[in-house]
Amino acid sequence: MNLSILIPLLNEEESLKELYTWIIKVMQEHHYSYEIIFLDDGSSDRSWSIIQGFATENTHVKGIRFMKNFGKSQALHAGFAKAQGDVIITMDADLQDSPEEIPGLYEMITNQNFDLVSGWKKKRYDSVVAKNLPSKLFNWAARKTSGVELNDFNCGLKAYRNIVVKNIEVSGEMHRYIPVLAKNAGFGKIGEKVVQHQARKYGETKFGMERFINGFLDLITIWFLSRFGKRPMHLFGAIGSLMFIIGFLLAGYIGISKLYHMYSDMRYNLVTNNPWFFIALTTMILGTQLFLAGFLGEIILRTKNNEERYKISNEINFS
Repeated sequence: MNLSILIPLLNEEESLKELYTWIIKVMQEHHYSYEIIFLDDGSSDRSWSIIQGFATENTHVKGIRFMKNFGKSQALHAGFAKAQGDVIITMDADLQDSPEEIPGLYEMITNQNFDLVSGWKKKRYDSVVAKNLPSKLFNWAARKTSGVELNDFNCGLKAYRNIVVKNIEVSGEMHRYIPVLAKNAGFGKIGEKVVQHQARKYGETKFGMERFINGFLDLITIWFLSRFGKRPMHLFGAIGSLMFIIGFLLAGYIGISKLYHMYSDMRYNLVTNNPWFFIALTTMILGTQLFLAGFLGEIILRTKNNEERYKISNEINFS
């Protein structure tokens, strides 16, 4: 199978018919073998019944429906697990991503041997203050932190080699950092393609300004996980040990200093009257706690089990 097209959605009943017709047109024009997987993230409108209608008339259409809204990352995780195509395309359901870009993305994966190609909405039709400027700042920070040179991490239109989606773990709200996850998994050939961005035709965006705040917090998380996620002891243990040694040496100096003054019949103060004693004690306690945090992190990594992060209520056309 050439293509798996994954479409995560939440309450997009107005745009689904137009999007479906457009994708089918592109598939037929280029004679692709394909599957379209709609990922309904707990919609409360008629989205699921519309998807059921598509699946009835076209067996290439498949659907996964969550019991409630679990988030875009969880929807993509479920889709990645089911996708069978040689190339996986992800795109949003709001018609801001153009299906006409699919052949170009497919060609970059199959002929130019990219592992992953991310869309770049160079010319946007969103609000400059509410979306464009925060997005530019976010993308700049993501590039500097991750080392992945992409101009638009947030673009939902991306193409992947099948082996890539089978070897990355998308959780929380990490969907915007899939290129970073792919790089950390060992897939180094990551490209970018300028794609057409269309003004939203129906409804309202499901993401507000808080997504940029969450995005920056997720960026810190993924930086930490990429550096120390497999070996937390390397960070917490090292810092904890250093703090404990500093505190121990400082406390030892205070104790030896008092003994020297006593032995020399010199005036001395009680150790508990010296503020440096409490600083040393606090440093030793914090160092011990950090060391234990790293130790417990190592134990958790070795005993964790992969629990389901979402609940599926319906599936269509999966054998």
